[in-house]
Amino acid sequence: MKLLEGKVCVVAGAAAPKSIGEATALLFAEHGAAIVIADIAVNETTEAEFAARIANLGIPQPQICAVRCDISQRSDCDHVVASAIERFGRLDVLVNSAGIVESRPLLEIDESALERMLSVNLKGAFNLCRSALSAFSGQGHGAIVNIASLAAQRGGGLVGGAHYASAKGGMLSLTRSIAREFGPKGIRANAICPAMAQTGMLDSLSDTQISDIVRDIPLRRLGNPRDVAGACLFLASDLSNFVTGATLDVNGGLHIH
Repeated sequence: MKLLEGKVCVVAGAAAPKSIGEATALLFAEHGAAIVIADIAVNETTEAEFAARIANLGIPQPQICAVRCDISQRSDCDHVVASAIERFGRLDVLVNSAGIVESRPLLEIDESALERMLSVNLKGAFNLCRSALSAFSGQGHGAIVNIASLAAQRGGGLVGGAHYASAKGGMLSLTRSIAREFGPKGIRANAICPAMAQTGMLDSLSDTQISDIVRDIPLRRLGNPRDVAGACLFLASDLSNFVTGATLDVNGGLHIH
């Protein structure tokens, strides 16, 4: 059963290798979606490279559109949505998985580091949601999935500093605000808080640090990007038609609360 057959899905951050965005775009393609890759790293080869990865997985070739986007710029986000509608005639799903991470003590977070973190992780999410909501409102339907972080729930630590946790905490509040305001228009918004998924965000941790953390995870393993992508698929599909304003933990039980 293809859960996103005929759907048009923007996945931000999908051009990054080993990322949640890439895994989500691939899984969505597997389930019949047309994919719009929105990423600052998009270039002239992005569409072909993504198509090759899909072919290697034996997935029927979907419709693909790649749009370079600096999510901190509202005009770029508007362009992504306009490109999706121009190419496919509609937009059904937005997955906000683009972001940056940095770990440093609060007193060492200078103004430029704080501004950069908030600009990408919070303002960027706000910009993309705003652009998508303009399209969703006219259609009377749409689903947003915002990728936050365990750091937003526990107050930093692990791989992100206070500025990272603050930005991701803001994303959770943004998600709930959208769910409340736009629910009457048939639009849903939910968030996912992943932790210890094997993406580039773990590159700063040593093997010893990772082993110590895994011992505290009830499932006794690290996650992988597809684990998070599966949660995105649920929240993007009609299986979650009565779910909005929710935060779904994907952390192997590391943060049971």
